[in-house]
Amino acid sequence: MPKKSSLVMFKRISKNKGALFGMFIVILMITVSIIAPLIAPYDPYKQDLLSSLQRPSLKHVFGTDIFGRDVLSRVIYGARTSISISFFAVLIAIFIGTTAGTFAGYFGGTIDEVLMRFLDILMAFPDILLAIAIVAALGPGKSNLIMAIAIYSFPQFARVMRASVLSVKNSEYVEAAKAIGESNISIMIRYVVPNAITPIIIQATLRMATAVLTISGLSFLGLGVKPPEAEWGTDLAMARVYIEIAPHLGIFPGLALFLTVMGFNLFGDGLNDALNPRLKDR
Repeated sequence: MPKKSSLVMFKRISKNKGALFGMFIVILMITVSIIAPLIAPYDPYKQDLLSSLQRPSLKHVFGTDIFGRDVLSRVIYGARTSISISFFAVLIAIFIGTTAGTFAGYFGGTIDEVLMRFLDILMAFPDILLAIAIVAALGPGKSNLIMAIAIYSFPQFARVMRASVLSVKNSEYVEAAKAIGESNISIMIRYVVPNAITPIIIQATLRMATAVLTISGLSFLGLGVKPPEAEWGTDLAMARVYIEIAPHLGIFPGLALFLTVMGFNLFGDGLNDALNPRLKDR
């Protein structure tokens, strides 16, 4: 991205308080997930039955669960689990979606028709239902969770990329590259994709929010991350049993999930405003 464009983007984001707040939450959660072993006060998997269901205190800031495990440590490690799974799932979805969308938009014709009809079939199913069906068929686990999220996410990236490619494929620089005899693959890699990729960046941020929510939802249903691994949805599933006598078990993982999803959504909306070419710099 050119230096001038970057400055314009950061200027627009700086004027958007919601985007700044979202960016702060996203950076905070990513940082927490990376340095989790360094900042977690206790081993999130170490059980101490004598300390079970303790309320928040100076020793255990977020309290302990039924097995005496520190809730704060599990919330911190839960960020690592959710964000890492979401990142790899969205990364795979971006690769598949942008490849399919680029070919469909650039070549058109039969390729475009076949790919778009296939995507229409996938998009006919609600995201969470498709994810449940895939995980139920393949079984719970991180790898299957990543696959499920990638499968229901890539059609959105393909659609967005196709629309973006259609808007740039007839540009003068593309026509000039064709005139000098460059291959279609070279033109797509060197000219089309770099100039059509901006909407994908925005979409990726928003899909991260959806992915984090899906991971927790599936884990809550017992189809996602397997216990005893720390994950917000898994911990919320256990917390519902003890909600009356130990409400802290659900409050803190739920709050972490809420803030993370809100952060990615706010930041994504801010990026959309900042990178939208129809908006004029003020």
